[in-house]
Amino acid sequence: MRGRLPKRVIGYFLFSVLLLLDIIALLGAPAILSLIEPFRVRYDFLLGTAAIPVYVIIAANSGAYSIKALKKPIESVRSSVTSLVASQLAILAVIFFLKQAEEVSRLSLGLSAISMIGTLACARAVFGRYVHNAMQDGLVHALVLIDGVLPDLPEMDVPMVDADSLGLKPDLNDPQMLHLFGTLAKSFDRILVSSVPERQAEWSLLLKGANVEGEILLAESNSVGAIGFGTYQGRQTLLVSQKPLNMANRAKKRALDLALTVPLVIFLLPLMALLALAIKVDDGGPILFKQARIGRGNCQFKVLKFRSMRADSADLSGNRSAMRDDIRVTRIGRFIRATSLDELPQLFNVLAGDMSLVGPRPHALGSLAGERLFWEVDQMYWHRHQLKPGITGLAQVRGYRGPTLQMSDLTDRLQADMEYVQGWDIWRDISILLQTFRVVIHKNAF
Repeated sequence: MRGRLPKRVIGYFLFSVLLLLDIIALLGAPAILSLIEPFRVRYDFLLGTAAIPVYVIIAANSGAYSIKALKKPIESVRSSVTSLVASQLAILAVIFFLKQAEEVSRLSLGLSAISMIGTLACARAVFGRYVHNAMQDGLVHALVLIDGVLPDLPEMDVPMVDADSLGLKPDLNDPQMLHLFGTLAKSFDRILVSSVPERQAEWSLLLKGANVEGEILLAESNSVGAIGFGTYQGRQTLLVSQKPLNMANRAKKRALDLALTVPLVIFLLPLMALLALAIKVDDGGPILFKQARIGRGNCQFKVLKFRSMRADSADLSGNRSAMRDDIRVTRIGRFIRATSLDELPQLFNVLAGDMSLVGPRPHALGSLAGERLFWEVDQMYWHRHQLKPGITGLAQVRGYRGPTLQMSDLTDRLQADMEYVQGWDIWRDISILLQTFRVVIHKNAF
C-alpha cells in the first residue's frame, strides 16, 4: 500500500490540467481568430480575461470539474459549454447594464464566442478521451479490507489486507483504533469490507465516519443502514457511506479557509503576540495549550489554544469541562475565554489543514456528557467527523456552548453537527462565519 500515489492526487492534477486547457481555449481561440483573414476581428483581451473567473465559478458549480466530467467526455463537453454560454450571457448583461454596448463590436463578440465554444468543446473531448483511455482502472483508489471472510474476487491490482494483521476491529469504544482506521483511510477513496455477518453493522457505522466511499461486500442482503446498492468486480455490495463533499466542493471549502485565514493571521499577529506576552507574565507557564482532539475521519490531531488554565491544572484528557468561576482558570484566562480569544491559535490548525474555519467542533477524547463519554451517549457521534472540525460551527451559532452537564447538551450539538455535515453548502459556511460575530461573547463562554 505504501509508495502508491493516491488517485485523489492524480485527480487534482487532472483537474489542474483541465483548468489550464480551459483558460488556453478561452484566451487563445479568439486571439488566433483575430489574426486570420477573412475573420479578422478586434480582439478585446480585457473582455476575454474578465470572462475567465466568471466561467470558472459557473463551471465549478455545474460539475465541469468533477470526477464524472473526467470519466465521461460527453459530460465534460456538455457541462463546460453550458457554463461558457452562461458566463458569456452574464458578461453581455454587464455590458448592456453599463451602457457600453455601442463600444463593443457585435461581430467580434459573436465570432469570439463561437471560436471559444468550438475550441473548448474540442479540447475537452480530446482530453476526456485521453483520460478515459489512460485511466482504465478508474480514478478511485480502492482497498479491500478482510475481516473473517475471504472475498471471491478476481485477481487484480487492488490492495487486499487482513484487518487482524493491522490490529483493526470495528470497536466504536476504542478511539485509538478509530484513529488507526482513519489514518489508513486517508490513502484511499473507496474501502470495501468483507466481514462476517455479525460484524457488518459495526463496520458500517465505522465507515460512515471515515470520509470515504464505504461499502460492505455481501453474499446476500442484510440490514446495515445501507444508502444504496453497488457492484464491485461482479460482486454485489451495499453502499453504507459516501464522502459528504465531492472534489470541487472540497476545493471550494479549502479556498475559503485560506482566503480568510491568511489575511486574518497577518492582521491578528500583533494581538496574538500581546496575548502571548500577557499569558507568560501572568504565571510564567507555557503560552499554548496543546490537546489531542478527534478530527476528520476520526483521526486525532493536536489542537492549539492559548493557555487559559494554570499549568499544573491542565486537563489533557478533557474529562472535566470548565465551569463558571472555575479556580483553575487564570486571570488572563478568564478574559480570553469570555471573549473566545483563546481560540485564535486554531487559525494555524486551519493553515495546516487539520481544521476548517467552519465545521463540527473538535472534542477531547475524554469529554463527558453527564457521566458518559460522548460516543457512549450515541454512536452516531462518530459520523460527525466526516468533515474537518471547525473553529466555529452550526451548533455554536445556535448557542450550544459551555459544559455538557447532561446527555441532552451533547445530543443538541450532535443534531446540529449532522445537519451541517449532511447539508453542506459554501453559502452556509459564509452565513455561519457572519453569525459567529454575535456569539463570540456568550453567556456560556467561561
